[in-house]
Amino acid sequence: MPALAQHRTFQLAGNNRYWIVLKVKSPPFSGAAGDLDIAGPATLRSYPDRGGPVHQQRRENLMRRASTCLAVLGLFALGLPAMASAEEITVSISKFTAKAVPIPKPGGGSFKGTGNFYGKGAAVEAEYEFEGSGYGATAQNPKGGIPPISAVNFFLPKGTKLHPQGFGKCTEAALKSVGPSACPKNSIASPIGSVLGEVTFGSERVPETATLQAFFGPGGGLLFFTKGSSPVSLEILSSGKYVKAAAPYGQELKTLVPPVASVPGAPLASAKRIKIKAGAAIKKGKTLIPYGTIPKKGLCPKGGFPIKTEVTFGGSNSFGEFGIPAITKTATIKTPCPKH
Repeated sequence: MPALAQHRTFQLAGNNRYWIVLKVKSPPFSGAAGDLDIAGPATLRSYPDRGGPVHQQRRENLMRRASTCLAVLGLFALGLPAMASAEEITVSISKFTAKAVPIPKPGGGSFKGTGNFYGKGAAVEAEYEFEGSGYGATAQNPKGGIPPISAVNFFLPKGTKLHPQGFGKCTEAALKSVGPSACPKNSIASPIGSVLGEVTFGSERVPETATLQAFFGPGGGLLFFTKGSSPVSLEILSSGKYVKAAAPYGQELKTLVPPVASVPGAPLASAKRIKIKAGAAIKKGKTLIPYGTIPKKGLCPKGGFPIKTEVTFGGSNSFGEFGIPAITKTATIKTPCPKH
């Protein structure tokens, strides 16, 4: 009777799960030891008429072979922590800048008298850069890349005023079904910014350039529309809202980002660099009404206005799961006090 092939699966010790499938040949008769049986000691029945010493020698040979294989498996298990650490997901905010700038006009240029002045309207120009590894690792790219962003919190200094009244409103439905062209012009909260992302294309993690634009949404919130076209076509709609923040901050913009798969079943899209200039103003007759104003004179601490950001990678939010544990990174800066 020919030997039958069997497969047995074992889990080795370690933080991560590593599975080894061993092909074990079943013996041609029940109860005899095969080539290797790690599930238990080799079983050998005694047959007095078949020569005891020969079978005793065979048993010793099998035990030596089993010991050798177990030793090899032990060495492999010792090497697993090093393999796991090589695939560990790491991420950092390598660059974060934010400053008050003149409010941009929808058709180009900026509104006169706005910018980094006490009590005046201003836009905020912010830039992020991220570094990371371990996410979406493949045989072709064993180091992986930056994990996906699930949330961004942005803290404005105490004394900052927001004036959402009078601005138009865009909706998630309009942006999802048509795009930015469906939004009222007075709902535009920023000129077009940029995002340099990372997506999975085939077996590689490759760069993706996308546009980013903010719109005023219902209830005083903000909608951020990201659109990329090469090498992957994607649209991402993130939603943010302002809440009161503890001192030394005054307002906190809490923004949630949905998980976006570049292709079905692939690792999620992530961001390497984000740049946006958020701020708007409308005119009522000769009066300029800015969305946001700089704190009044006397409220700027020594060293400048404090600004903080918190960026969460992975985890989960109301949009869905990101498939990896949450990692939150924080960056703080101070922007110069206005001269006037």
